[in-house]
Amino acid sequence: MDAVQIVQGTAVPLDRSDVDTDQIIPSDWLKRVERTGFEKGLFSEWRDSQDFVLNDEAYAGATILIGGPNFGTGSSREHAVWAIQQYGFNAVISSRFGPIFKNNSTKNGLVPVEVSAEVAERLMAAVQADPSLEITIDVERRTLEAPAIGLEAEFPLTDAVQHRFLEGLDDIGLTLQHQDDIDRFESKRPAFKPAAS
Repeated sequence: MDAVQIVQGTAVPLDRSDVDTDQIIPSDWLKRVERTGFEKGLFSEWRDSQDFVLNDEAYAGATILIGGPNFGTGSSREHAVWAIQQYGFNAVISSRFGPIFKNNSTKNGLVPVEVSAEVAERLMAAVQADPSLEITIDVERRTLEAPAIGLEAEFPLTDAVQHRFLEGLDDIGLTLQHQDDIDRFESKRPAFKPAAS
């Protein structure tokens, strides 16, 4: 995964609460073998409606998604994170995330920015009023800022998750940090055991 220090840009205000992973990426999309093309399935059941926010040209090119409370609930599917990223979003802001979705986000490089309900509501209203509002998410400082409306807020990230983002480390990358230890262990493998592949 790519390292992430700053996410900066405009946002899409998805003013719906309790958005679950089946609404983010319907189950029909889970049959795909490859890990590409999921952006076409993002909110696909809602995108048929012309007045759905992703169909509004005013929000074209946004890199941040603002969700309502309880975003990403439901079943575990990394496909939901992949769809959001492949559509062009690098971060999601909400006052509460489904824990599995949040964990999948951190392991795939999508920054979950959890803020208070007041901050989330203020930001949602501000972006609805001005789609060009610039937002900056600083992973190193663990802050969200929208200078034009005088908004600055902190968001929680554990040190381990922050390290993942700043260094661009998925689970494989974390494991490969111990390559020397792995090689040393493998060099002592008894000859009667199968070789590691």
